[in-house]
Amino acid sequence: MIQALIVLVLAAGWRILAVYVAELSNFSPLMALVFCSGVYFRDGRRWLVPFAALVLSEIYINHYYAAVYHYAWHPSGLALRLLCFAGGLGLGLALARRRTWFNLAGGTLASSVLFYLVTNTAAWSESFGGATPYAQSLAGWYQALTVGHPGYPSTLFFFRNTLVSDLLFTGVFVLAMETVARRRGAPSLLPSGSGRAA
Repeated sequence: MIQALIVLVLAAGWRILAVYVAELSNFSPLMALVFCSGVYFRDGRRWLVPFAALVLSEIYINHYYAAVYHYAWHPSGLALRLLCFAGGLGLGLALARRRTWFNLAGGTLASSVLFYLVTNTAAWSESFGGATPYAQSLAGWYQALTVGHPGYPSTLFFFRNTLVSDLLFTGVFVLAMETVARRRGAPSLLPSGSGRAA
């Protein structure tokens, strides 16, 4: 429980810090934690940690955006992000018995692309309950997926940060699990050959 609380505080804190450092926008450990929780943990209670970190950080971030940018918060935005994370968890569960570096990298990539496509398509389609700055056409959808809002960094900048952070934090998590397994004298969690979990 103490470890779970530490992870929760660190993950939520990191996401809040990114609000104040533009270069860290969307550079977050949360999707990697959700994905790896599905891969490694059979106790469903541990899956709640990254979801709790998302909700707690979301409360602060939405309050900050409302105060600074007069951003109107819509519950559908949080619900959509939670669904994307649930998709990442599902991908992790699907790969739990086929753990290889290749499969983990592919699952991480799929989680990143899922989040990118779903959230930006929702922004294009007015799914957050407000007016969208994008034309409701293929050209508008393309704008939402590439350059984004005028005056802000491109959507591809945010996707790059998402992808890099997901790959980085997944790698760190997997190496940590391997280190713990070796210290306990357990077999590698990434077996060679068939790629089946021990």
